[in-house]
Amino acid sequence: DVPGLTTYIVLINLLVAALVPLIVPLVRPTTDLDFWESFSLIMSKVFPLLITPCLCAWLVRYLAPTLHARLLKHPDLPFYIWAVALTLAIAVTTRSIVHTNLSAGLLLLMSLVSLICCAFQFAAGRYIGGHYKPRQERIDSREVRKVTAGQAMGQKNTIFLIWMALTFMTPETAIVGGLYSVWHNLYN
Repeated sequence: DVPGLTTYIVLINLLVAALVPLIVPLVRPTTDLDFWESFSLIMSKVFPLLITPCLCAWLVRYLAPTLHARLLKHPDLPFYIWAVALTLAIAVTTRSIVHTNLSAGLLLLMSLVSLICCAFQFAAGRYIGGHYKPRQERIDSREVRKVTAGQAMGQKNTIFLIWMALTFMTPETAIVGGLYSVWHNLYN
């Protein structure tokens, strides 16, 4: 269910863009900024990262139809963009692992926790999708709903997660996002 999955991804990323600036100052307060200053700073970095690409895509679609038509002639382009993004995510994760002072045991535990979280979210999505019955049956089968919900719950914007960890937390926290990226791409 590509339209349903796309809608979910856009909405969940908008929700994250709104919640992150509210939560990060509470989780990692800074002594030199109050909550609202932290919120404004984070919002100024997070909102454009998620909203600007969406607005650019809409602008190209409606204001530059010729360019939009040319881009649509390359249906594999998103795959290659995704492959580059995945490569960068793995490279950043590898760099963080190589430069960390964390013990091998802690790295193994972080890897295990991210694997468990990934497996749980894909399984929970499949379970929820198997019991969800839309008002209008657009989707042909229960199995399609299960796969769609599993993807929606398990597939994360890990590039965004890694960026947030590096920007607002510590390089070590980015490792977990990178490992999750590896797990969900291996699953897929």
